[in-house]
Amino acid sequence: MGISDFDRATSLARLATEEFDVLIVGGGITGVGCALDAASRGLRTALVERDDFASGTSSKSSKLIHGGIRYLQQREYKLVYESLLERQIALRNAPHLVRVLPFLIPILSKDGLINRKIARALGAAMWMYDLTGGLRIRKTHKRINRGEALAHMPELRSKNVSSAYIYYDGEADDARLTLAIARTAAANGAVVANGASVTELIGGGETPVSGARVKADGQVFDVRARIIINATGVWADEIRTLDEHTDPNSIRPAKGIHITVPWGKIRNDIAVVLPVAKDRRSIFVVPWGNTTYIGTTDTDYEDGVEEPQCTDQDVEYLLTAINAAIKEPLTKDDVIGTWAGLRPLLRQADSERTADLSRRHGIRVSASGVITITGGKLTTYRRMASDTIDAASRELNQKTKCRTKNLPLIGADGFKPSMSSHNGSTDPEFHLTSRYGSESKKIKDLVAGDPRLGKPLVTGLPYLRAEAIFAVRYEMAQDIDDVLDRRTRARLLARDATSAAAIDVGNLIGPELGWDEAEITRRVCAYQESITAEREAAHLPETLLPSELT
Repeated sequence: MGISDFDRATSLARLATEEFDVLIVGGGITGVGCALDAASRGLRTALVERDDFASGTSSKSSKLIHGGIRYLQQREYKLVYESLLERQIALRNAPHLVRVLPFLIPILSKDGLINRKIARALGAAMWMYDLTGGLRIRKTHKRINRGEALAHMPELRSKNVSSAYIYYDGEADDARLTLAIARTAAANGAVVANGASVTELIGGGETPVSGARVKADGQVFDVRARIIINATGVWADEIRTLDEHTDPNSIRPAKGIHITVPWGKIRNDIAVVLPVAKDRRSIFVVPWGNTTYIGTTDTDYEDGVEEPQCTDQDVEYLLTAINAAIKEPLTKDDVIGTWAGLRPLLRQADSERTADLSRRHGIRVSASGVITITGGKLTTYRRMASDTIDAASRELNQKTKCRTKNLPLIGADGFKPSMSSHNGSTDPEFHLTSRYGSESKKIKDLVAGDPRLGKPLVTGLPYLRAEAIFAVRYEMAQDIDDVLDRRTRARLLARDATSAAAIDVGNLIGPELGWDEAEITRRVCAYQESITAEREAAHLPETLLPSELT
């Protein structure tokens, strides 16, 4: 992949001067999936993202590529089948980013929610899960005894555990997966840019659209395109309003939050599913390097969608849920990272809880030809994109065929996956290969050229200073938050440690981006203020990096 394929200045110049078959609005997992699908079919493809790639929901998920075993309870059999098929495709096309992850479901015999009767039903559900898609990864569920279960998570209250199930699903760094898809789309001919917002549609209403007015870096220009695809997630109604001149109110945002704690507080070597008392749902407890993250919630959200935050009540919900299952209770002092995302669920009149809303996607074509894709989930992004570009091809009167089923993502070439490794690994080599695949050599070359780039980007975390340089040169990072929140995931793992590191990060990437000292200072202050706002929203204390991480 040439640097010009994913160079923002080059992309903006092309957007302003070329004509496209398809203009995709939105740089989350669905939007970039559409860009890759369209470009690989040979369509002239453009994509604009208002903020940064994956800056919305696509960087704030549970980071699981899974069928969703709970959807069997809701009789969403088709969704589970499609999800497990897409899981297998993702494992094949992005083996450096998507890995098999074991899950433990403990059977709680005393004061627990999963009793022996429920356990038998759960076992039957797992056989269905295996038959639906588990056999594709050559991993089927099994039942283990109490001692084996406690070995996987020693902090479980042992007197409550009688046995456990283990089943297998997938995991992925959602932001890096989104970025890899965007870069692969560019390598296939798509013109892609972040920091470019649509302010107006050209046409709309009863008039066929012919493009969009875009603002980037203070400049306004028109992007000419035959079809507009609205893939903006929870912002979908905003684009529809530009087109239809009325708010359709079709999206019901559901907030999901996660918290990060030091791994030593939980000590789980695989993911664990725990039921929540007096609630018809469960939480995931997932190891991630030297930390463990816990989530998620599923609640209605009616505030502004720009910057959802974890609240005090959100954090207390998860702490209460996890403390019901472990020996030593966690407190807010242990919460070193948080994130909050909004699921763009389709509004349904007959559903009271967001947790009960279907995760299926929907596609709508307006009178002017704007195609809106909404709903869905991380795992099924490729299927969503395929269905959307099928609709676009029909509007264009072109016969095209999806080509992404066997299209490796950038970094997959020559990569050999280790099925035993997962995000819990702290091995330095695994850290690079699991994030960059075959491109990890470029990081090593940067370090070889300047050994100072081999030092940690954030104290106590495995990210290298070279990764920040790589992010700016090859991954279109434009700000400190782009580097610390999405190109690396440092902000999720150690919130306050990244605030301390922001000055060094600003000084490191500033010269690459043409910032002077005043601009560096402004960007550092903005990042640190966002960290303070995140911490204060949840009433969390400032935490120094725990000794377990250093």
